[in-house]
Amino acid sequence: VQLQASGGGLVQPGGSLRLSCAASGFTFRSYAMGWFRQAPGEEREFVARISRSGAGAMYGDSVKGRFTISRDNAKATGYLQMNSLKPEDTAVYYCAVTNTVGGVTTPHQYDYWGRGTLVTISS
Repeated sequence: VQLQASGGGLVQPGGSLRLSCAASGFTFRSYAMGWFRQAPGEEREFVARISRSGAGAMYGDSVKGRFTISRDNAKATGYLQMNSLKPEDTAVYYCAVTNTVGGVTTPHQYDYWGRGTLVTISS
């Protein structure tokens, strides 16, 4: 089982980034996928979650209206489009998958995790 997050980098405030999460070693479409982030000294924070089919999504309050989660099951890849980025979005972003049904927003409910990709928002 492997999840590989990529696409992080340094962006100015107001800019955009698109993160990708490539899955392998398991049946990606059988799992809901989530994105979390963790800033230095902070707890891991829920960012977004998407259902197995991609039909349903939910977001953390701090990113609603700015971030969009999506997935391509044929490519076994998930995405996080991040717009209107703010300095407080700076963190390591992790993708994860869960077999748990429902609005899963806590890290311990996710089964597999990627290594994370660093996003830095700074001028």
